[in-house]
Amino acid sequence: MGAAIIRAGSAAKRRWLAAAHYLFPGYFALVMATGVIAIAAKLLHFAYIPQLLLGVNWVAYPLLWLLTLTRAIAFRGDLLRDMADHQRAPGFFTIVAGSAVFGTQNLLVAGWHGVASALWWFALCLWLIIMYGFFTAVTVRERKPTLAGGINGAWLIAAVATQSLVVLRAALGGGGGEGADVLMFLALVFFLIGAMLYLAIIPLIFYRLTFVRMSAGDFGPPYWINMGAVAIATLAGVSLIDRAGDWPLLGPCLPFIHGFTLFFWAIATWWIPFLFALMLWRYGWKRDPLRYEPAFWGMVFPLGMYTTATYRLAHSFGFDFLLLLPRTIIFVALAAWLVTMTGLIHQMVRSART
Repeated sequence: MGAAIIRAGSAAKRRWLAAAHYLFPGYFALVMATGVIAIAAKLLHFAYIPQLLLGVNWVAYPLLWLLTLTRAIAFRGDLLRDMADHQRAPGFFTIVAGSAVFGTQNLLVAGWHGVASALWWFALCLWLIIMYGFFTAVTVRERKPTLAGGINGAWLIAAVATQSLVVLRAALGGGGGEGADVLMFLALVFFLIGAMLYLAIIPLIFYRLTFVRMSAGDFGPPYWINMGAVAIATLAGVSLIDRAGDWPLLGPCLPFIHGFTLFFWAIATWWIPFLFALMLWRYGWKRDPLRYEPAFWGMVFPLGMYTTATYRLAHSFGFDFLLLLPRTIIFVALAAWLVTMTGLIHQMVRSART
């Protein structure tokens, strides 16, 4: 059915329908990666790069939504199957995280408060639909995969999506009016839910890594979310701590948030050498071909997020000696973004020629 739809119409229409049909559910990680690197570049006082990356996202975000909506209309069955698939469905959480990160990017880079506020409410609605839709679908599914065949680092995007709402809400502030306390409380609750999701999912992933036989191809970019999920939890914690003076409701929880935030940063830092070692093992020792795949954006995002989170942590906690890390890793994140974007452009050019 899908192939028949793609074959209809002009060459341009066929290419568009093919792109929508085969759209990777986690492609909004491109928006996440671009947004967070722009924010990191802004914090580190880079010239032009934050604005340039904001422009890239203003192209990528609507384009990905158009492709997603085309897929939902023309290939609804494929999309619904993906939403119940243990491997592919977690990618839909990038829609939530991408929307929230894009909102934070608009606010911090361009100062567009109204756009950021609209994106927060939009992301919140998406979170409710995708969070409960996903976990309900994989729970009631009759035929379930084994742990080895069903879980990978992409599951942690559920935690990333949750914490991205905290970061954007804290950046926006509580706002005025009677609902301010509710929004503050929501930010705190989402921080705790994001922490719960990470702590519930990561033992399953760690078990798979250490006790289940895996091939070189299994050590893919999604495992970088193991680090990215705790990096954004660190940023969410710091964002709440920095709002404590304006949000009295956070006062009794501050010691807990301080400890948990540093705990998350330590975990994120632990993951980095391990993940680089696995990448070297896959592409160096095992000589697995290095080629572009959409999942690579799931590696770029954690690098940018760790940069941003460490910078904010160092300033908030007074750990100036940590500033060397973001000032170094930002170049790794930018290089990874450029290489991955080059791979995407090359793939698009090659597809247009066929």
